[in-house]
Amino acid sequence: MYSLTMTLNGESVTVEVEPFELLVDVLRDKLGLTGTKIGCNEGECGACTVIMDGQAVLSCLLPAMKAHGREVVTIEGLSHGDELHPLQQAFIEQGAVQCGYCTPGMIMSAKALLDENPQPSAEEIEEALAGNLCRCTGYLQIVEAIEAAVESR
Repeated sequence: MYSLTMTLNGESVTVEVEPFELLVDVLRDKLGLTGTKIGCNEGECGACTVIMDGQAVLSCLLPAMKAHGREVVTIEGLSHGDELHPLQQAFIEQGAVQCGYCTPGMIMSAKALLDENPQPSAEEIEEALAGNLCRCTGYLQIVEAIEAAVESR
């Protein structure tokens, strides 16, 4: 076992992990943050996307110890109490949430984009979401939600 210490959603956290454990499993199973989803477990669907040191990463491919000493933000870290992050609110208002399984990964990819580029074009939004799959919405509402979040800032 190894001690993994990271800043998680703004707080320092230490957890014991096996060397082979993936970040997604540590987040969900050891830390109870089940907003990060396990979809394909192969890095193809984006459901497991979290932000590490400002970059969107696929937590199903990332050995947990790679997060040691780093800053990790999950979907749970975006809202403040009952106040949703503008992206979360826009996804609801624009009907970009259907089954909801892909939503956390979509929102985290969008947040990483907006943190880097606060005024992205529709093409830039689509490019940032290229690694996230949704089988319900057809993506139009998702792009519209991100555009609405940009406008509400």
